[in-house]
Amino acid sequence: MKTHDFTVDTADGSTQRLSDYAGKVLLVVNTASKCGLTPQYEGLEKLYREFGEQGLEVLGFPSNQFMGQEPGTDEEIQEFCSTQYGVTFPVFAKVDVNGPDAHPLWSYLRAADPGDFTAETAPGLYDHIAKIKPDALGTDEVKWNFTKFLIGRDGEVVRRYEPSVTPDQIRSDIETALAG
Repeated sequence: MKTHDFTVDTADGSTQRLSDYAGKVLLVVNTASKCGLTPQYEGLEKLYREFGEQGLEVLGFPSNQFMGQEPGTDEEIQEFCSTQYGVTFPVFAKVDVNGPDAHPLWSYLRAADPGDFTAETAPGLYDHIAKIKPDALGTDEVKWNFTKFLIGRDGEVVRRYEPSVTPDQIRSDIETALAG
């Protein structure tokens, strides 16, 4: 199974086959509008504008599973992303990324790279998660908003990045994936 094998819902209620992105490098991100990490939208859009012509697609997936930080409707989320951060990359319909109702894409991504969420790899955020959701530690669960998965042109997961890793910090990995 690969990322290209999944279909996702768009914000307007239609569906999108991820196979339509075959041959492109994908950066798949769970997002939220009312999170301390929301300004990462700016960095994601910058990467999209810089590398889009070379084959990068940033795919945003809003999720309200982390302290209710994405409460809006799909329409409200689209408006927020556009007006507040000038987002032009696709932001899909709201999804669950964990639990029994997790979208199959996210179950696949989590299993493909369970992450390395430790106090060293996620300073500050680790302590927060240890307090509010200690049962998530040591699992493949997405721990918070703005977890990112880099997907190669072949649809295989290249790497998972925890929320505290900024878009700019993964620039060199994106360049490598685009060149590969």
